[in-house]
Amino acid sequence: MNLSRPLTILLVAVALLPVTARDAFAGYPDQPLTLDAVKTARKQAAHRKRRIVMDNDGNEVVYLLREASAKSLLDARTTALLGTQVDTIVYCTWSSGFGLFTHNTKVGQVFTCTEQGFEHNKTAEFIAQGTDSLEIVTDFCRKNDVEIFWSMRMNDTHDAWNAWYSPLMFPELKKAHPEFLVASRKKRSKVGGWSAVDYARPEIRDLAFAYVEEVCRNYDVDGVVLDYFRHPVYFKSHAMGGVAGREELDMLTEMMQRIRRMADEVGAQRGRPLLITARVPDSVEYCNAMGIDIEAWLAGELIDLLAVSGYFRLNPWAATVALGRKYDVPVLACLSESRLKDDAGRLRNSLPCYRGRAMNAWAAGVDGVYTFNFFDANSPLWQEIGEPKTMQPLERLYTTGARGVKVINRWMVKGERFLNRDVVSPEQPRLLPDDETIRLELDVSEQPNTLAGRAITLEIRVVPHITPDKLSVSLNGHKLSNPTATDQWTVFPVDSQHMVAGMNHIHITAGQGAERTDGPKLLDLLLRVR
Repeated sequence: MNLSRPLTILLVAVALLPVTARDAFAGYPDQPLTLDAVKTARKQAAHRKRRIVMDNDGNEVVYLLREASAKSLLDARTTALLGTQVDTIVYCTWSSGFGLFTHNTKVGQVFTCTEQGFEHNKTAEFIAQGTDSLEIVTDFCRKNDVEIFWSMRMNDTHDAWNAWYSPLMFPELKKAHPEFLVASRKKRSKVGGWSAVDYARPEIRDLAFAYVEEVCRNYDVDGVVLDYFRHPVYFKSHAMGGVAGREELDMLTEMMQRIRRMADEVGAQRGRPLLITARVPDSVEYCNAMGIDIEAWLAGELIDLLAVSGYFRLNPWAATVALGRKYDVPVLACLSESRLKDDAGRLRNSLPCYRGRAMNAWAAGVDGVYTFNFFDANSPLWQEIGEPKTMQPLERLYTTGARGVKVINRWMVKGERFLNRDVVSPEQPRLLPDDETIRLELDVSEQPNTLAGRAITLEIRVVPHITPDKLSVSLNGHKLSNPTATDQWTVFPVDSQHMVAGMNHIHITAGQGAERTDGPKLLDLLLRVR
């Protein structure tokens, strides 16, 4: 796309796209609504039941298919979800590199590359057939009464990672207009990817609006997810180590107001509301520092659903639930995959850990769980984490944090200052000074009476290893005894009567003789319910 021509020409072209493209509105039984009526309808639609929201990043059309057929596409990640607790599918048509899509866009750039690892990319073949992956998944959801949202990654920077795919994902827009970026390959940003576009540029905000409008007008989706967590850098001021200012906050808010007005107009025309979801960090302060005035968005009814967390989580779930309740906006708890390494990552990406995370989120009052980077459509997870009662008989694993902490600083200079949780992991160990007690909190939001008769263990990992006789551990004031030990883990049986629903207080003391020059260190702490 050549943006040397006035951008207004582009936007006029988008406005003239036929509303009936792909028969997007054909077959609706509803009559057009007034704007007031559509606002009422979207409030009702926002509060519908959503047990599991499954975010599909759209990689199957690029990497996984051996033939360009609807069956092949749907069988990869979608068909097996029918009959599970998945009430909503979020489908991302890549939007990698900003404006690079796998749906048949006329405003952005279609990703048709088949070089190197993209040799199985079927995007061009689907378009030649008169369809694309978004239309196929949307039609499937329509026929099977599954809610369908389109997702746009608002500033994806996979094109900056120096991976084999990065130069192939670098869009023509950025090649033609390096001035649109927050930094450059030679002078990189302090946080995030150097290839992020700068939303202080009106051209970028206009394009982001145009990308969203094109899908809203031409596809039969129930709503859109504006994914501000992928990747969370929007302004040069923030990218270069500072924080966004009032003017920048207002820029994004004004863009969101435009998107809201457009979505309501489309909803009124088609007789059915079009919902807007934002996925953002779970901290008002962190959002403000990166340029997102999330309270203004909520107060102004610019979003209908609030999905929080991603690479990291900053607050207890209850903090965001309270924020959502304040503005009558449902909250979705995003359970992204853990990127911790080795055994710590394996444990946190296990089904028992997903169950523990989901149990805590539901107990905090969230309105649904939102999965990200979990794509096995045949996994039992889809039959379990959407309702606490289905997880009750199953093994669960609780940790102080399923995701990393150091990654917070990758997206914000001194980002850990916004962390309001006590996290222990091999990435974030705690020193165990000789004869000094460390105090930790572990969220296990289950009523003790529901745990009666279950095998419960508190498992701690200390390096260098300390023999159990040199280790004193208590849970909510009750000293634990009869531990068993392996090379690094010490496992204590737990009486369910000694637990509380919510934050459980754990005290650990390494006795005399356990001290080392550089430790010992508490590397991990888990509670397992079998």
